[in-house]
Amino acid sequence: MVGSTAFLDIEHGKMGQCYELKSIIDAIPWNKDGLITAIAQDGQSKDVLMLAWINRDALLETLNTRQVCYWSRSRKCLWRKGESSGHRQKLIEARLDCDGDSILFLVEQTGPACHTNRPNCFYLGLNTQHATILTQPI
Repeated sequence: MVGSTAFLDIEHGKMGQCYELKSIIDAIPWNKDGLITAIAQDGQSKDVLMLAWINRDALLETLNTRQVCYWSRSRKCLWRKGESSGHRQKLIEARLDCDGDSILFLVEQTGPACHTNRPNCFYLGLNTQHATILTQPI
């Protein structure tokens, strides 16, 4: 187990090497609002479901409860995915990217991931001429 951490040190780490969680969280380059992006991906289908924001508290809650929690920038509070809709995300695995500025949550999604009731938030296809809706609400 390695204590104090810089992400450049991790680039040279060996497979299976472990780092203390606190040192990793302390090394994350949180933005001026204390946030990084979080991508939710279906653990089975590998579909990208959504992108949101997390802060330190949301990350720790997610890791501890195994229910994905984000930070709502509009409401300025923790947002426990599915708290009101029931469309929860159960955490399968969490992965931090090489720069430490984005996290990937592999999840088991209950119901639609998007507030529009579509399977995911990426339902608008773009090309040089048009934007086309690709999926129906569930």
